[in-house]
Amino acid sequence: MLLAFWSVTAFLFEVPSGAWADTVSRRGLLILNGLLMASGFVVWTVAPSFTGFALGFVLWGVASSLRSGTFEALVYDELAAHGEARSYARVIGYTRSASESSAVIAILAATPLYLWGGYELVGWVSVGCAAVHTALAASLPAAPKSVSAAEVGEFDDMDADTVPAVATTPVVITPSPRPATTGPGAAADAPAGSEQGTLRRYLWMLRTGVAEAVRVRMVRRGVVLGALLYGITAFDEYFGLVAGESGAATAFVPVLVGVTVLGSLLGSLLAGRTEAVSAHTLARALGVAGVLFGAGALVAGLAVRWPGAVYVCTGLGFAAIAAAYGVVYNVSIVAEARLQDAISGPARATVMSVSGLLEELVSLAVFGFVALATVWLSVSSTIALLGIALVALAGLTPFWLPPRPEPEVDPDT
Repeated sequence: MLLAFWSVTAFLFEVPSGAWADTVSRRGLLILNGLLMASGFVVWTVAPSFTGFALGFVLWGVASSLRSGTFEALVYDELAAHGEARSYARVIGYTRSASESSAVIAILAATPLYLWGGYELVGWVSVGCAAVHTALAASLPAAPKSVSAAEVGEFDDMDADTVPAVATTPVVITPSPRPATTGPGAAADAPAGSEQGTLRRYLWMLRTGVAEAVRVRMVRRGVVLGALLYGITAFDEYFGLVAGESGAATAFVPVLVGVTVLGSLLGSLLAGRTEAVSAHTLARALGVAGVLFGAGALVAGLAVRWPGAVYVCTGLGFAAIAAAYGVVYNVSIVAEARLQDAISGPARATVMSVSGLLEELVSLAVFGFVALATVWLSVSSTIALLGIALVALAGLTPFWLPPRPEPEVDPDT
């Protein structure tokens, strides 16, 4: 029930919070995200009961939804403001690597913290980490939006399939003091300066962002492809079970799982080098990853039949899984960068939140598939079947991955 509270809260707030991030300060929402996370950890620490944990999970769910899409939109718009939009894949790759690394450090630190000070020390250290997160969020820049609110009418009047044509190069538009007159009712659609105006702007952002994610073919395909690529990585929740089922010693299981984390780290770090790779090359890499992933899971599962070769089978199997995992992470980051380039409307965070919501649905589908398939199959065989899904995604990639925008040409040169 506690996990359900967390999941349902995140689902309900995912897209609405994205529109909020397009309406008010994104940096402010990231600060609020940190404060809510800290509050949740405080509640868990001082009231470790069902009610306390339920409240903490609700706070965590809301906080997660505030960050999802908001941080990515802020980073992209800040880079676009400095003419560095093409660095997005590299920067996000670094942040994902840092996120994976910090998660590993936190997991390793939990045991000594608990031994030294029990549950309370773990809780208060978590509160401290959330406070540091909040301080870092406060230090982030507040970049102008890549597309101003003055383009409300323009976006509403455009044909859905023509929008990407003007979105291939991010352009930062400095808000003008004059009212928007680019389309019917444009000025009325983007009111400001009052509570009613803020609410109307919020509703417009919500409608515009969802409409772009659904109606614009290039953006829609990018949203779905990104959600599929990120969502399917929910299979990493079962790596420990695959290792345990193979017969590996419990103390060795974290080492095998750590190998897969290393794969995701390398894949994320290399995103800046692969962001210019063609869709067909990325598709081929993803297809190879699907084969490696399935083969690695099967080889790890073979260790049950040959107990004397447990560490050989699991070592080779998890090495293949790690390589595939790294490729999937890499391609998903590149896909996210291409999606950011394809978004042309002002509701960037809302569009990314729609992708985040679909990602959660894909993750739930993975969990449901594994729960059902393991009734008849071993965990390793079930996970191996997900390699087929990766191969299928490879087939979609050349058609659904948004194209990389052409570089701007300075007319003076």
